[in-house]
Amino acid sequence: MADGIYVTMNGAAARTAQLDAIADNLANAQTPGFKASHPAFEAFFPASGAEDKSYPAAVATGFDLRPGPTQRTDAPLDVLPDDGSFLAVAAPGGGVAYTRDGRLTVDAQRRLATVTGLPVLDRAGHPIGVPPGASPRIGADGVVRAGDAPLAELGRFQLQGPVDRVGAALLAPGQDGRAVPTQSALRIGEIELGNATPLEAMVQLISAQRNFDASMQALQTYRSLDQRGADLGRVR
Repeated sequence: MADGIYVTMNGAAARTAQLDAIADNLANAQTPGFKASHPAFEAFFPASGAEDKSYPAAVATGFDLRPGPTQRTDAPLDVLPDDGSFLAVAAPGGGVAYTRDGRLTVDAQRRLATVTGLPVLDRAGHPIGVPPGASPRIGADGVVRAGDAPLAELGRFQLQGPVDRVGAALLAPGQDGRAVPTQSALRIGEIELGNATPLEAMVQLISAQRNFDASMQALQTYRSLDQRGADLGRVR
């Protein structure tokens, strides 16, 4: 019965990964710029080459990059890139990350930054400084101005290929992925919420929980059969 226990254990572990992803999607349904994740599953034959059983596993996580619902704020530093483009920001651990959370502000160092404190980068990958006493304005063309003087142009990028999550609303190109510069227009005074709808996430959560429960019941059944087989082999 060991094979049956191992197969169902792998199934339960895969469903656990799915439950974690769905719970994360549900919790961040209203998080600006959040992109839903969906684990990918694959079945493997055992190393022995036997074809009468296969082992399921969660092997990768994909991200839904479709736009989410928008919300009008009328705040002059709230921006939303068109065409599914992303803003470039300095990642917390170094390097560059990409986000659609366009709630911008000026930080203590007089840099244009997200409300979470990450410096926003221009097209060349540099932070955008704001002169003391100046109130920046952002145009639909992405140009940041202080009064009539242009300061820099916000970097906008399309993510192509695999991506990795590096923060709640932060993505970065994965292996063989890349960020391609664009000239996408900006919508001023609007933000984008998470693209995981609560209703869809709840339906997925119920289905995944039922599948997890079925795997656990099968695991208990195999354990019980295994124990009975061991009892039968004992000399009384």
